[in-house]
Parts: sequence; structure tokens; C-alpha cells
Amino acid sequence: MNISPSAIRVKIAVTKENSMTDIGGTLPSVMIKDSGNNDLNLAELPTPFVLYYYPKADTPGCTNEGKDFSALKPAFDKLGVAVYGISKDKPAKLVKFAAKYDFTVNLLSDELSDATEQMGLWVEKSMYGKKYMGIERATFLVGKDGNVTHVWHNVKVKGHADAVLAAAQAL
Repeated sequence: MNISPSAIRVKIAVTKENSMTDIGGTLPSVMIKDSGNNDLNLAELPTPFVLYYYPKADTPGCTNEGKDFSALKPAFDKLGVAVYGISKDKPAKLVKFAAKYDFTVNLLSDELSDATEQMGLWVEKSMYGKKYMGIERATFLVGKDGNVTHVWHNVKVKGHADAVLAAAQAL
């Protein structure tokens, strides 16, 4: 049986203890897609920026988080800080999600979960006693030098975008 090397996907086990996304670290060089289905390298996004991970488009918490960051986008723009939301949703779903709620932030797709796993955000969760794998809601603020300046894990949505804006103002 002939299998091409490009057909083999290797999953890298990264924990929060050895994640590249600690304060002072950089984001992994991994390909993701924007909502227009264009390839982007996560490590090459123009700095500074906010990258917030949300579990799934069009769910209540994720919708509220997107609305909050969109409402504050003019303030982030004034600082020269881009705002990106990222999930495992397909680009086409992101377009519908953004249009439905008039989001002004950029939504990115990590459909293959490469960035999510390398950043240590594909985690075991539990709801009503049932365990499952999912995205940890987390946010990263990346400074002008490309290094992570702030990390928020296990984010609670209410007031979070305001806290991130305050950190961005201190850059």
C-alpha cells in the first residue's frame, strides 16, 4: 500500500505546561483559513492582535463574545490592534455567523484543529456528567513584537472583551 507523506497527519500532544502560547511565547506556525476560505499562517498575522478561541459558532456564549468584541472593535482599531475570533467551524459557517449578528471582528477557521491542538486548547470537557472533547475558551493578546503578552484561559464571556481592551491599552 502506497501512502503519500502528505496524507499522513500527525497530532502533536501539547499541554498547557509546554504550550508555546505562554506569556512571552509566540503562536505556532500553522495554517488556518479566514472566512473567505483563504489560507493564513497563524504565526504571520499582522501584529498586534487579539486572538480569542470560542467553541462553536451560533451558540449563546460564542455569540455574546462575538458581539462584545465587535462592539469594542472601534476602540481596538484606534489602538491599531486587530481582533480575530477562531473556532473549528468551516469558513462558510463563519460567514453566516458573522452576517447573522453583524460581527465586525475577523473570524478564522481551524477546521483541522492543528492550531487548537498545538496551543493546548483541545481539552476534555464535561456537561451533565458526560465527558467530551472541545475547545477551551481562551484569549491571547499578541504584542507588536509577535510575542504573547497576555493569556486568559477558561474565559467567562461577561466583561471579558472589556478586560482584553484594557490590556491592549497598556501595550
